[in-house]
Amino acid sequence: MDVPFWIWAAVLGFIVVMLAVDLFAHRKAHVIDVREAAVWSGVWVVFGVAFGVLVWMNWGAEFGQQYFAGYLIEKSLAVDNVFVWAIIFSYFAVPREFQHRVLFLGVLGALIFRGIFIAAGAVLIQNFAWILYIFAAFLLYTGYRMIRQRNEHLDPEKSAVLRLFRRWIPMTESYHGQKLLVRRNGVLLATPLLAVLVLIEVTDVVFAVDSIPAIFAVTDEVFLVFTANAFAILGLRAMYFLLADLIHRFIYLKIGLALVLIWVGIKMLLKIDLFYIPTTISLAVVAAILTVSIVASLRATRGQGRQALPQPSDPPFRVATEGEDAELEPVWKRRRTKAHASQHADAGNTDKENKVGGDREPSTKDGGKR
Repeated sequence: MDVPFWIWAAVLGFIVVMLAVDLFAHRKAHVIDVREAAVWSGVWVVFGVAFGVLVWMNWGAEFGQQYFAGYLIEKSLAVDNVFVWAIIFSYFAVPREFQHRVLFLGVLGALIFRGIFIAAGAVLIQNFAWILYIFAAFLLYTGYRMIRQRNEHLDPEKSAVLRLFRRWIPMTESYHGQKLLVRRNGVLLATPLLAVLVLIEVTDVVFAVDSIPAIFAVTDEVFLVFTANAFAILGLRAMYFLLADLIHRFIYLKIGLALVLIWVGIKMLLKIDLFYIPTTISLAVVAAILTVSIVASLRATRGQGRQALPQPSDPPFRVATEGEDAELEPVWKRRRTKAHASQHADAGNTDKENKVGGDREPSTKDGGKR
């Protein structure tokens, strides 16, 4: 697959522009309702599908199917990521109007980290073909572990990442709007929102360890691996606000995701030495597994409405009062202000000295005349 540099540049430019549009549209903190989340989810899905159509038209059906297979795998595995986000936000009692900013930065970091992982994975596969055995075995083990631990969930209270963060980073005990850093009494402090962002980034890195080998099982093309990842990730924020209150209804989805990982692991093993399973079959199997798991989940939980995850009775953090916000000092301007004030003070002292010197000089001259 021959992809000119300008196409890479155009795709990256489009991603940057859409991120800027998304950030501008949500520049003011507000609660994103289901309707807004559905609209943005639809927008991102349309972009993802439209790009796949372009791949199909320009590089042929095989590469188009590889893109859609990778996109579907990444999109489905991302749902599990969304559920983990919901648990984190619920435990930390993060106000809903502040959640989009955290997710925006989280997705931005995810794009960067996944780009690094994809590049590293491509280099490893190209230079060490035997690494595919490790990838395949890892996917099979991860799928098996997901089935065994399907009823277990992340417990943020026991997170080693959070413990290390609170141990080494000075931190406030309250949220100050969407700020990640604040300055109080001359001390720079992290807010709980920064701790939440770090935890979300770490969980995404863990998920990427599963998803990147999975997509390499359906395509070796780095361009397709990256774009499928990018377009799947870009819609994660909207997907979160759309599905966060429906976690309790997807009771069989984790089993479906585990079966997807097991399937792509088997496909990778067979591809190494035996035979290549056509992409059409891979795409059909993945779509069938996900459809069955979602339909079965919704049928088993029909009649249940939207339901937010319960927050702890005594959450670890709270929202700061207006008085506490008023006591904060500028984060980045303080040093410049101090230096500016120092310059003014020095200039004032110089003026005084000049003035004093100027007063003394005439008197000396007068004294000389007398």
